[in-house]
Amino acid sequence: MSKDVFIMGIESSCDETSISIVKNGREILSNVINSQISTHEVYGGVVPEIASRMHTEVINLIMKQSLKEANITLDEIDGIAVTYGPGLVGALLVGVSYAKALSFATNKPLIAVNHINGHVAANYITHKDLEPPFLCLIISGGHTYLVNVKDYNESEIIGKTKDDAIGEAFDKVARVCNLGYPGGPKIDNLAKSGVPNINLPISHLENYNFTFSGIKTAVINLNHKDPNINKADLCASFENAVTQMLIFNVEKAINEFNFEKVVLAGGVSRNSYIRKEFDELSKRLKVKVYYPDGILCTDNAAMIASSGYWEYLKGNFADLKLNAEPGLKL
Repeated sequence: MSKDVFIMGIESSCDETSISIVKNGREILSNVINSQISTHEVYGGVVPEIASRMHTEVINLIMKQSLKEANITLDEIDGIAVTYGPGLVGALLVGVSYAKALSFATNKPLIAVNHINGHVAANYITHKDLEPPFLCLIISGGHTYLVNVKDYNESEIIGKTKDDAIGEAFDKVARVCNLGYPGGPKIDNLAKSGVPNINLPISHLENYNFTFSGIKTAVINLNHKDPNINKADLCASFENAVTQMLIFNVEKAINEFNFEKVVLAGGVSRNSYIRKEFDELSKRLKVKVYYPDGILCTDNAAMIASSGYWEYLKGNFADLKLNAEPGLKL
């Protein structure tokens, strides 16, 4: 029997400081997350300087807590995986610097992880039997990608947003509706009491690309034109329209490439309406649809450790020259 592999994941790309220990890429032993939402909420969004400072203040305590919960020592860790991009440069630097220091002090391999690949890997934890290839829809605050995941370490983008990420559109619609930050969960909750009875523009681009700026602008204009518009109906209509846009491209890709598995990833994949509609897609097209547990949809270190595990198996290690890459692409 092969030896178990324990990977420590470190995530600090935005406003969560998280460190996790994951066994064999699939089993969480600990996943400690320190969220800064309450701090940034008063500003209506993440303030980068504050985020960086708060990461610095708590990251060592989070590491010790993660080891304690996993009942493991640093000596037993096989590799240290860290998000090095994309994200806020100051926030990323805290995690990268900390990971490099740990790697040097313990003589453990350093593994550089793309945050977006981390979101995909969250599904390997929730679904122990999930293996590539599959079609993955990555929907988050900063990204909207349709990806052909060919192997654990190999993927190809077949579609992406040409303007706003879907999560950004959610946040801006929430702001204009005076719902506060973060916008996605607040829209999801309010929409449940609304009816999707407002016509909003549904845009389809060439190939498998997305655009959300038009629908975002339409919602803003409607709200300005009639400040008393039913906000629950507006949110329900917005959710319905953007979900139709997602499903249109996903269905087109399924039919063209004969995918049998569709995976959702990223913070927006936690949206209950989107999940319900993709469950319907699953029944209609006879494909399997996967999405992570709720806690693994948003930023966390378990997904980074899982992604790092597959890099570890390939021997894809970084050196101490590793730097943060805020604009890192998939």
